[in-house]
Amino acid sequence: MSRRPVVSVIGDGSLDKDSAKYQFAYDLGESLVSAGYRVISGGLSGVMEAVFAGAHASPVYRDGDTIAVLPGNNPDEANEFADIVIASGLDHARNFIVANSDAVIAVGGGAGTLSEISYAWVMKRLILAYRVPWAKRSSLQFTDWSAVVADKKLDDKVRYPEIEDDKIFGVSSAREVISILTEKMPLYNQRPKMAGKR
Repeated sequence: MSRRPVVSVIGDGSLDKDSAKYQFAYDLGESLVSAGYRVISGGLSGVMEAVFAGAHASPVYRDGDTIAVLPGNNPDEANEFADIVIASGLDHARNFIVANSDAVIAVGGGAGTLSEISYAWVMKRLILAYRVPWAKRSSLQFTDWSAVVADKKLDDKVRYPEIEDDKIFGVSSAREVISILTEKMPLYNQRPKMAGKR
């Protein structure tokens, strides 16, 4: 039996439930589980809650489809839609764990999200980023890193010489996410070797 791919969804820690980002994350969770993926996130509120709620709404949802890696020590801090809760006690260092999945999808987000995007880039993961509609963005600055990095490379490193269009793939809909995951995930099959390992 092959392993079911796990997709990280990262982004804003707090969101208005009628915002475009919340609706996108909700639709994304439902679409990911319906397409056969499991979803991992930081397990708290905002994007993390929205994507897990959407995952639970999938007609093929089953227990264990949502995985929360909390920054703190208390598993009770997870949102109500988290099936598997790992209370890491690692604070922001847990971002590395969340980013080390089969693919990473950023939805808005501040500095913590940017760190996860950076980790994912270094670890040669497939990264997608929501193009936040400019007309619906909040007036706060630096809260939409997914829109800033969408359709760009994070640096000049050649991660996959055989993938000519390697970049952070910008997306505007859950359907577009599933299409890119289906096409690109098999190509993003490398993991960096640990120092000292051959």
